[in-house]
Amino acid sequence: MQAKNKFATKFGIIAATVGSAVGLGNIWRFPYECGAGGGGAFLLAYFGFVIVLGIPVICAEFIIGRSTGENVSGAFRALGVGRFWHIIGTMGIIASFAILGFYTVVAGWCVDYIYQAATGFGGAVTQQQLHEQFEAFNSSGWKPLLWTLLFLFLNFLIISRGVQKGIERMSNLMLPLLFVILLAFCVNSLFLPGFEKGFDFLFKADFSKFTPDMLLSAMGQAFFSLSIGMGVLITYASYFKHDTQLIKTSSIIGGLDTLVAIMAAFIIFPACFSYNMDPAAGPTLIFEVLPSIFQQMLGGMIWGTLFFLLLFLATITSTISITEVVVAWLEGEWHISRKKATVLYGVIISIVAAICSLSFGPLKGVTIFGMNMFNFLDYLSAKVLLPLGGMLISVFVGWVLDKGIIRRELVGADEAPDGRRHPAMLVAMKCIVFSLKYFAPPAILIILVAGIF
Repeated sequence: MQAKNKFATKFGIIAATVGSAVGLGNIWRFPYECGAGGGGAFLLAYFGFVIVLGIPVICAEFIIGRSTGENVSGAFRALGVGRFWHIIGTMGIIASFAILGFYTVVAGWCVDYIYQAATGFGGAVTQQQLHEQFEAFNSSGWKPLLWTLLFLFLNFLIISRGVQKGIERMSNLMLPLLFVILLAFCVNSLFLPGFEKGFDFLFKADFSKFTPDMLLSAMGQAFFSLSIGMGVLITYASYFKHDTQLIKTSSIIGGLDTLVAIMAAFIIFPACFSYNMDPAAGPTLIFEVLPSIFQQMLGGMIWGTLFFLLLFLATITSTISITEVVVAWLEGEWHISRKKATVLYGVIISIVAAICSLSFGPLKGVTIFGMNMFNFLDYLSAKVLLPLGGMLISVFVGWVLDKGIIRRELVGADEAPDGRRHPAMLVAMKCIVFSLKYFAPPAILIILVAGIF
């Protein structure tokens, strides 16, 4: 049965789908991965992988979602394929559940740091002081838990309002605001003393940096940055109207997601070079290195507050899309109302997120395979479920799905009145199918094996 919910406007489709992709992976993970990979060389490799890997897999998820109009689990049943392929939907549900459990904890940290930045980080200035402050905050237990639960409440409040009044309306507001803040930071970067060094580092490729490790890192970043493999894009595509051009929409998502990552690096690298900080500082870049920079900048309290507001906007647009995967599944498979599905999932995930938050403090002694709950869910989703799901989706659409469905979904919206299709769209479709058959599965398998071992 086709989903009754639909996005109202084309801008709403772009805002929601781009918002689902844009998150901490762009603003937090990309800059330090790019820094570790040599800047321009990493950026060039990343951009190539977005084109040949990311966009085809986005198209694959769109095809499955719009052709059926169903949730991530019901879609494979509606396609009438063998039971084995239903595992993709199951993994999407589990992955979305796992990601939301730990991702909202990081989102809670971002909310707290809006306040911290606005009040001068409690007087902490050096990176060591900020490190000690972050460790004390994270291990305190109650404070990060409070922010996590407040963030979850806002997340589920938006979801409860439905696709058009909740997801689409929020995305239409928050995504443009995110770009406005990014643009303000980019303009500020032009006036930093380390601008030229940061610019050169980001946009001048040193081809000696093209090592197997760097290429693997760039490929993994391109994959994880685009919300692939967790059922988000299948779910959102079920809300697309039939005149939505899937190849064009996929390309816009890939382009804008990459633009956000580049803008984030454009902000961070000049700042690092201006204040003698390491652009390859790793995950500490956001919560320790950058606050130290903000403390030394003119108007640093304002810029710091805006930066963590930026992170908040990125996380809320992502978590809403992740939440929608499970809520849509509860509606479609359990046949309960959206409000009941929202409350049920909200209670369950709040318990999981609370355990993840407390795993750095009171529950740090509770481990699974030697990892606390936060790190376990991170590992399970990022290293196993997402790449495995993405690989199976690629194989399914490339080798199993009826070619008539692929042709109808990818080029049907561009069909002329006389039934002919634009030659460029047919070429694009063939390139996408070729990638899904011969490039994406082995490439994602490499990511999967490297991530696990």
